[in-house]
Amino acid sequence: MALRLSAPFLTSRFTPSQALAPRRRTRARSFSPSADARAACFKRPYTSVLIIPTGVGAAVGGFAGDALPVARAVAGVADCVISHPNVLNAAMLYWPMPNTLYVEGYALDRFAEGSWALQPVHQNKVGLVLDSGIEEDLRLRHLQIADATRASLGLPVVEYIVTDAPLEIKTWFDPRCGKSTGSVGNSDSLLRAVDALVKHSDVNAVAVVARFPDDDPEDSDCYREGKGVDLLAGVEAIISHLVVKEFKIPSAHAPAVLPPPLSPLVCPRSAAEEIGHTFLPCVLAGLSNAPQYVMRSGTLDHGCIVAGDVDSVILPKDSCGGDGTLAFARAARKDKPLIITVQENETVLDDTPDKFGIEVLNVRNYWEAIGVIAAHKAGVNPHALRRRGIDHLKSPQRSYSAYSASPKPSARPPVHDKVQRQQLVRQI
Repeated sequence: MALRLSAPFLTSRFTPSQALAPRRRTRARSFSPSADARAACFKRPYTSVLIIPTGVGAAVGGFAGDALPVARAVAGVADCVISHPNVLNAAMLYWPMPNTLYVEGYALDRFAEGSWALQPVHQNKVGLVLDSGIEEDLRLRHLQIADATRASLGLPVVEYIVTDAPLEIKTWFDPRCGKSTGSVGNSDSLLRAVDALVKHSDVNAVAVVARFPDDDPEDSDCYREGKGVDLLAGVEAIISHLVVKEFKIPSAHAPAVLPPPLSPLVCPRSAAEEIGHTFLPCVLAGLSNAPQYVMRSGTLDHGCIVAGDVDSVILPKDSCGGDGTLAFARAARKDKPLIITVQENETVLDDTPDKFGIEVLNVRNYWEAIGVIAAHKAGVNPHALRRRGIDHLKSPQRSYSAYSASPKPSARPPVHDKVQRQQLVRQI
């Protein structure tokens, strides 16, 4: 039966002469949705969490945004990528990825535990906190950067405030493992400044810029040459944790430091921190559309992302001791996310999966990790992509033993079986 379209479906190019022209006979076809349409209708989004701990000297991700290429590649395979500022920040550089969520580390741990959910947004109102310990010229540079992002990128940075006391940041290396850490001398001053912005300017995301002590030349040169551990990163995490824990809104930190002397020995992985006066642009860009944090005490709004939506988690092999990783690995649900550990991304930690009794799929590098994600998303056993990756199907030993020990049921009586065997012997 021919399908006739009423007038509203006719295109503007249809003319009366076309109506008089002879019509070609066509065979009716049944409609079949395309593969893309089926995928959109019948598969939920594939979500990956990309973790590289801060201040642990990661071979990939321990410098100035050098894990950003990994995040971009993962975002090209997964439908949604959740990662933290250490991965996505690159000082004066950043890269917008519409399917990537910028989630602070403390919030990411609470998300993994299931106590917080992520609510994607179109835009946040970002406030800026400046440490009163920053020199006047250096403070002006940061304000110019904030204005530049507002004018040139259209970022919603609405107001800034200066702390009522210097934050007095101190940095050092943890003697037990070598990761960077430190302290905030006047954390109360930081929290008062954030509280004033939240209450009086109605901001729902906060960038913090604290004056950091000038680096020891030996430590600084080592890091700039692509070796060692970032001395600033550990305290940066402490600062953002303070804000997120207290106010439960997105936050990230950019250190204020004097520009180092020009050096031809700077490693490409550290070079993003050499090309400007501040590290603030990537932080403001990330916070401008970072997801809001929703407590899971009540009913969640439609569109929230929860830990149960996560399909895979990627992290360095020796960094499996974090709260978030352990929460994902020990989730009570049956469909736990696939934990992928990357051997090549070495850190100063020694938190290997066997020490925590967690099941992981270990790969050599991020090339392999992305291949595993692609297979996992397609519903393919990643081992099937390897030579001799699939062995014979096995049965649980207990079930097999119990089955073998029990007599097999027979539809014929034993006497009948004996007579039949004697007949077969005579025939032979």
